[in-house]
Amino acid sequence: MIDHLSLYRIFYVTADCGNISRASEKLYISQPAVSKSLQKLEESLNTVLFHRTSRGVTLTEDGQLLYRHVKDAFSSLETGEELLERKHRLGITRLRIGVSTTLCKYILLPYLKEFIAEHPHVKVTITCQSTYKTLELLKERKIDVGLIGETSQKDALCFYPIRFIQDTFVSTKAYLDNLKIRNGNDTIYSSATFMMLDEENITRQWISQSLMENQIELQNILEVSTMDLLIEFAKIGLGIACVIREFVEKELIDGTLIEVGMGIELEKRRIGLICNEGDLKETTVYEFLKKFQIQ
Repeated sequence: MIDHLSLYRIFYVTADCGNISRASEKLYISQPAVSKSLQKLEESLNTVLFHRTSRGVTLTEDGQLLYRHVKDAFSSLETGEELLERKHRLGITRLRIGVSTTLCKYILLPYLKEFIAEHPHVKVTITCQSTYKTLELLKERKIDVGLIGETSQKDALCFYPIRFIQDTFVSTKAYLDNLKIRNGNDTIYSSATFMMLDEENITRQWISQSLMENQIELQNILEVSTMDLLIEFAKIGLGIACVIREFVEKELIDGTLIEVGMGIELEKRRIGLICNEGDLKETTVYEFLKKFQIQ
């Protein structure tokens, strides 16, 4: 079929014109060349496509059948060309981002708002999932860039840190006061309800490792699916939540929450953007990284 593409074009134009002479003018080829091409197509298909008269040409039954499909095919090609031209003219591209729900809300959104304002025709899709799933999607080339907490499992991917974050434990003052009344001299590790992200989460794994290294074992753990819920549960006095300090600054300032001393100093962690090295050459990815002052 590929070899006959030019023949189909001549057939399509001739059928539209109803006249070999007019088709010749439109195609910028000679009349004999048009006639020869139509004959070649008919021979290859083993059929007659046109009734030929001195006044012009009309489609046979087989010609009408073929014309309907050829017309649809060339219409699709024209649409494709128009969309491609529009894409280049408007700068329409795509950007696929992988990020956790927490980092999406607290870190990504402000930068994304600026990026969209400057690149309104970029089609942005966001996939919210764990860091490990983001890394998997990057390796499979199903997303272009990820926003993650730094991990040793980066493999050959390029990681660009953008800021530090500090994990901390928070609660209401009322919860801690009531806990002290209820449990007397019991340690906070054995008496309090500690609310943490699930064990598949990279933040939870980081905290668990830090606690284990300091020989701290929490007796009562309530697993919560998102950072937002951890913060909200802490605010209503359900327990002590392990959260990221930067995400509860307002609550710490106004006294809604207070930090709980755990007897250890948790190290700060880095979060950053990660992508395949080859994707750095993509204009859209490059422009997105620039919003984070990464060049």
